Amino acid sequence: MTAILVLVFAATLVAGVPVAMSMGGAGLAALLWGGTTSPMLVAQRLFSGLDSFPMMAIPFFILAAELMTGGRLTDLLVKFACQLIGNVRGGLGYANVGMAIFMAGLSGSALADAAGPGSVVIRMMRQAGYPLSYAAGLTAAGAIIAPIIPPSIIMVIYALTDNSVSVMGLFMAGIVPGIMLGASLLILNWWIAKRENFTFPLPRPSWGIFLLSSWKVLPAALMPIIILGGIHGGLFTPTEAAAVAAVYAFIVGRFIIGTLTVKQIPRILVTTALMSSVVLLVISMATVFAYMLTVLQIPQSVSQAIVGLGLPPLGLLIAVSLFLLACGLFLDTLPAVIILVPILAPVAQAAGIDPLHFAMVVILNLTIGMITPPVGGVLFVVSVITKLPLFTLARAIMPMLIVELIVFALIVLFPGLSTWLPNLAGYTH
Repeated sequence: MTAILVLVFAATLVAGVPVAMSMGGAGLAALLWGGTTSPMLVAQRLFSGLDSFPMMAIPFFILAAELMTGGRLTDLLVKFACQLIGNVRGGLGYANVGMAIFMAGLSGSALADAAGPGSVVIRMMRQAGYPLSYAAGLTAAGAIIAPIIPPSIIMVIYALTDNSVSVMGLFMAGIVPGIMLGASLLILNWWIAKRENFTFPLPRPSWGIFLLSSWKVLPAALMPIIILGGIHGGLFTPTEAAAVAAVYAFIVGRFIIGTLTVKQIPRILVTTALMSSVVLLVISMATVFAYMLTVLQIPQSVSQAIVGLGLPPLGLLIAVSLFLLACGLFLDTLPAVIILVPILAPVAQAAGIDPLHFAMVVILNLTIGMITPPVGGVLFVVSVITKLPLFTLARAIMPMLIVELIVFALIVLFPGLSTWLPNLAGYTH
């Protein structure tokens, strides 16, 4: 059964079958090959994998992001970032990264940020004179900050998979690494803008226009504070926080800013339903695959093999990181978390590695995989938006990928970068 599970999964992936179908099909094939269990078990696992109250946070966070985009709040954020720093050398590059950091506190989805506000800022950079490949690469690299800075859909899934960490603990652990990713891209943009002499400054707006833009984006900027403050203060759970974020986005867009119209609501709801269905389908299929792994005792075998190596904690982290980097080339982030975390997290805890530190290593590692070919989801989205060949975009993103890998290495080497803030707030394991 183990051989059937692995072979079917690998063969379908190579054949180009969507990863969700590959996982579900491999689980079903292994079950049928064993012949001792009813295939109805697959249907039961599909539903039980989604039968979780915290799972409701996913569609609510997606809805909040769609309401922000539909209400043109994301456009306001892009324009504000451009007005704030677009008048210096490489200014639109800084604005691009700044917008990515800002949006990370609203959407929690790299794909949503790349497809929505990312397309807007790419167009602005292209019109200003920046090379299209540079604008696209910087946007793709900035988009992966979204799953690191809270709120984060991936962190919600991780917390459901590993009971040793909480959603709020992961949210707090992601703040410093997310800011470091943004800072690394800002420094890289400064160096490239100086080397390439990107002198495409935007006109400096008047103080009146700037203050008006600041006033309009202030409500959007308060959303991350409301989410984290409400959870930390015990006002609501992370799932309820997602619902609050959706209601808040609607109120801001409809009544405060006034850019969200009633006619847009049906389209936003349909888009949210489609995106949520895709994410939840991947999760349910991954649950089937993970169940078969457990039944076949593959996690236990892998854990024993890793423990048998006798690696120190740092050596184990490095080995796991290299393994995850390889997995990120072929697996999407969500199924990778569901499949690999139950295998690797117990090994890390047995080695004395802080669960929050290990969680950030895994999440950051797999998130970087979203901008690495051949299965980099963000690369595909930006490639479609810009009509750049995937190979051209992959080559353009290499400098950004290198600096983000440097940040990742720092997170691996210095646990305090990811554990200091949650420990300070009392979210220890």
